[in-house]
Amino acid sequence: MRLGIISALQEEQQGLVEAMQGPAKLIHGMREYTRGRIGAVEAVCVLSRIGKVAAATTASMLIERFGVTHVLFTGVAGAGHAGVRVGDIVVADSLLQYDMDASPLFPRFEVPLTGLAHFQTDLYLTNRLADSAERFLAHDFEATIDAAERGQFALGQPRVHRGLIASGDQFISSAQRINALGEALPGMLAVEMEGAAVAQVCFEMGVPFAVMRTISDNANEAAATDFMRFVSAVASRYAFQIVTRFCRELET
Repeated sequence: MRLGIISALQEEQQGLVEAMQGPAKLIHGMREYTRGRIGAVEAVCVLSRIGKVAAATTASMLIERFGVTHVLFTGVAGAGHAGVRVGDIVVADSLLQYDMDASPLFPRFEVPLTGLAHFQTDLYLTNRLADSAERFLAHDFEATIDAAERGQFALGQPRVHRGLIASGDQFISSAQRINALGEALPGMLAVEMEGAAVAQVCFEMGVPFAVMRTISDNANEAAATDFMRFVSAVASRYAFQIVTRFCRELET
């Protein structure tokens, strides 16, 4: 296995590169790729930057230039369901582009010429990722996120959810918009800006993939409040703990 690990923002991958054994860096296509080992897993870490095109370009490069055999995307997302709260983790079972609409030529949300709207994640990777997230929350959450940050962001006992993540080239900060998407996409748990593009690339290239998102906001008018502080103080620590645990557990 050679695992490609993608995040959109530097803060979402904070600590992972530093934890790599034998890191080697290469700049290509305006991105810095770091190849090394996390535990016994050979990995390539890279920041995609924000948006679907940026994410698809990065995923394609990981597969074609760096020969990754599996892809993991980790980052933050807005809540897409009333039962999903800030600090919760959503592990995708499927991903969809909510701004894809080639109707009436094709059904709304369907990616033309694929016959698909929902792109399914790899079951093995997704099960292992969800298990790693569950164990993190059960055993390491309180030691990782200090009491001040838990209070600042009203983090009680976070939960792991599995289901649909929807992606689009828009930072959603409107309750009306998120409610309309929820009505159009029953079961949607989170919204973000990259995952479904990576999913489409991996589907077309035959590469297994998984996506994990930490919920940073409620995708409403308060979504931008303390967003970067949350990413740095909470989500980056989640990602480091869960991804390193995930890689260690892939060894067994």
